[in-house]
Amino acid sequence: MFNFCTLFDTHYISRGLTLYNSLEKNCEDFHIYIFAFNDKCYSVLTKLNLKKATIISLKEFEDEELLKIKPTRSIGEYCWTSTSSTILFVLEKYKVESCTYLDADLFFYSSPKPIFDELGDNSILLTEHRYSPEFIKSDFKKSGKYCVQLITFRNDDRGLKALRWWRERCLEWCFAYYEDGKFGDQLYLEDWTERFEGVHVMNHLGGGLAGWNVQQYDFFIKNGKYFGREKISEKEFEVIFYHFHYLLFFTNGEIELGRRYLSKEAHNYFYKPYIRELEKAKNIIHQIDDSFDPHDSGNKPLLWKTPLLYVYRHLKGTYNIFRKLKYLET
Repeated sequence: MFNFCTLFDTHYISRGLTLYNSLEKNCEDFHIYIFAFNDKCYSVLTKLNLKKATIISLKEFEDEELLKIKPTRSIGEYCWTSTSSTILFVLEKYKVESCTYLDADLFFYSSPKPIFDELGDNSILLTEHRYSPEFIKSDFKKSGKYCVQLITFRNDDRGLKALRWWRERCLEWCFAYYEDGKFGDQLYLEDWTERFEGVHVMNHLGGGLAGWNVQQYDFFIKNGKYFGREKISEKEFEVIFYHFHYLLFFTNGEIELGRRYLSKEAHNYFYKPYIRELEKAKNIIHQIDDSFDPHDSGNKPLLWKTPLLYVYRHLKGTYNIFRKLKYLET
């Protein structure tokens, strides 16, 4: 069985439910521990009766050390701070063999088994950003080589050693700005292949697709399944999961897909179907509680109305803002 954990509050609940649905469709034998980061999120999730999920409240999860630093962190920073603690909580309380943390805005297109087959006898699995060449200079310093999006720890000495070290560092410092080689919880991973034993870096190109690396691949459907082909090597691979980072909904009915060039195939194969799945999740959530927006729609920044910026980004192919209803058309 694959054991996962994730965390989110009502701001990301439609994404979290969509992640769960994608796992249920593509991963036969799994269980996911969902940490609900506010009371309303916990209430909705428990009423959904997700068969392969355990819902954990903040009251059950938070310990003295987390509560002590909580007032010093923003909501986002506190979520980053808590990532390592959620994994450790699952390993210690539920005694599972391993636990894989997933960002709530991931979506699975096929079984994650090939990813975990790579782990072999190792204890820790990391995923790389695999930036497209045009983004390495701008993104690498701040975001680092590795992405916390999917990270696995075995419940053994090597896994727990690294995990507890990571938790201690995040309790000490975990903020949304760059300082002395640190940024959030992520840059702590940079030297793990040397610092710790039993660390494996995922090789499968179908794991960890995102707006910062899809420019390197062509995508196609074969026998009803999603595949990619690396442009340089022409190596083909089955798509396992995509990270829908920086997907924003605005109150004026528009959506933003991020500020990077996305091909027509990326739009059609990933973003359009994902938006539809989020809308389905929103409708399900609103049947339980319609007092909040599960997409966390915000006001569109005035910056986007700057004519010169619009022209520049339009010419660069990075003005990824669309009317939601038009974008959802088949």
